[in-house]
Parts: sequence; C-alpha cells; structure tokens
Amino acid sequence: MARVRYIGAEPVTVPELGSRVIQPDEVVQVPDDRFEGYVCQPQVWEGVEEPKVSEAPAPGLKKISAAKAADTTKGA
Repeated sequence: MARVRYIGAEPVTVPELGSRVIQPDEVVQVPDDRFEGYVCQPQVWEGVEEPKVSEAPAPGLKKISAAKAADTTKGA
C-alpha cells in the first residue's frame, strides 16, 4: 500500500476509502494501483510513500537465458 498526505484546507470524505473523513495534513494508505489518482491532484494530495515495485515476473511469462534462447533458434 502506498501513502499520501491530504493537504487541502477542509476535511474531505473519500468514498474510495470507505467514505472515510480525511483531515487536513492526515496521511492515509491507498491501494498501490490508485496512487497516481491521488498525486495527480497536487493541490490536495502529496505522495509520502510510493507504491512498492514488484520484482516478480508477470504471471504467464517465463524467463529464459539468452544462451537458451539461442539454442532454440538453431534447430529451426
């Protein structure tokens, strides 16, 4: 989960966070995939902790070495 700070002047209700009331200068956790949706509004939100970068390969992708890839093209 990423974290953002609300920098608006008045409390705000955020439906995406379960209709939670967020106070000025409050830091909240937001889903990683929604982080950009908050920080693209710099007049009211600022990033505190960016989403974690996943190092795992995407499902269905298989890593192979360059040598192994070359071996598979020789037989063609």
